[in-house]
Amino acid sequence: MSRSARCDRGGRRRAAGGFTLIEVLVALAVIATLLTSIGSLIAASVRGARSIDQHFALVEIARAIETGLPNRGELQVGRLSGEVSGHRWNVDVRPYSANNVDPRLPTPWVPQAVSISVRSPEGAVLQVNTVRLRPRPRG
Repeated sequence: MSRSARCDRGGRRRAAGGFTLIEVLVALAVIATLLTSIGSLIAASVRGARSIDQHFALVEIARAIETGLPNRGELQVGRLSGEVSGHRWNVDVRPYSANNVDPRLPTPWVPQAVSISVRSPEGAVLQVNTVRLRPRPRG
């Protein structure tokens, strides 16, 4: 801070207080930089919250679709598709194959691979893969 000297009535020197123009400009530049940083941090937080909301909506729709699938005895190999609240979805059901499973083993179940894909109107996609066990046909 710069101070200039002034004389009082008794002839003694006293310092005059105040800021120079340079000090004020530097302070304003620091404040502007801080406000810009805070603004970009808030914008990133809003984008993150929006992304979480979108992902949560996709998960809820995928969960609703999985819940609405036919019972395990009625679920056939093939493809189902539709739309819910502007979200397009596909369900692919196919025989499950794994290298470490012997298909000749006598089990009461036949595994099926189920793939649920949900696409939001904005273009985000959620894919859920699971295995459902279907009762082996008797006979």
